[in-house]
Amino acid sequence: MTTDLNTLLTALYVKIDDHLTGQRRRGRPPRLTDAELVTLAVAQALLGFTSEARWLRFLPARMPGAFQYLPGQSGYNRRLRAALPLIKHVMRWLAADTDLWTDTTWIVDSTPVECGRSRPTVKRSQLAGWAKYGYCRSHSRWFWGLRLHLVCTPAGLPIAWALADPKIDERQVLMAICDHEPRLLTERPGLLIIADKGYVSRELDHYLTERGVRLIRPSYRNRKPHPGEPLLKSIRQLIESVNDTLKGQLDLERHGGRTIEGVGIRIAQRLLALTAAIWHNRATGQPTTRSLTAYDH
Repeated sequence: MTTDLNTLLTALYVKIDDHLTGQRRRGRPPRLTDAELVTLAVAQALLGFTSEARWLRFLPARMPGAFQYLPGQSGYNRRLRAALPLIKHVMRWLAADTDLWTDTTWIVDSTPVECGRSRPTVKRSQLAGWAKYGYCRSHSRWFWGLRLHLVCTPAGLPIAWALADPKIDERQVLMAICDHEPRLLTERPGLLIIADKGYVSRELDHYLTERGVRLIRPSYRNRKPHPGEPLLKSIRQLIESVNDTLKGQLDLERHGGRTIEGVGIRIAQRLLALTAAIWHNRATGQPTTRSLTAYDH
């Protein structure tokens, strides 16, 4: 196996198609199968197309014969939004198929997902009620949108994620993620979670201790440092590099979603592309696990 886009897409299609074999759909079978749809979505994210219309115009000219049938822009958008549960399942299949899935160290953080800038956009957006104003400490600025809360391994493999109101406490979101899938904790005895100062909380410490999980984060200046705290700075850079990959290479901030379903599927699409690249890199024995360079052209 080699690290080129065609090989990745072929391996991904076969993986998904094998999992979906035997599952029946109601009604007439679609001309674009679910496996082809998800493969198409991953290719779009890896090649950096934020416009679905431009992407569907690009394919016949530059990748002729890659897909037997291509829907129109509205049909593709409709199918993609309906496929959010499928994309989440595919992410889990791929992640669980790597040796990184059982890693007993997690890194957790949140990053802004901006959904609009001008006041008129905020007023008329269909995201009103979901998206709100929040503050980004990393860039010292306010934004209007949502927050992506990401739990991943030190190698960058996404384990769990959530989109939330930026005003909701990060600690509450982490506990909600753990409550939603409690087996993620029970299957990893001795799990260690590394976070930043935003996760300082007695309630969170008690919650995780009850479940056999250790949480390490920087202490406040007036508190005694935890053992090993000087090493946290370099480890914390790992989650920042994952966010940089999502924003710099997968255009997380240029998602273009205008509804909660639209934003959700576009974020999931990019996380799936990252997961697929890591899965393929591990399968082919590449030295850099999270490198997307071989697949972005």
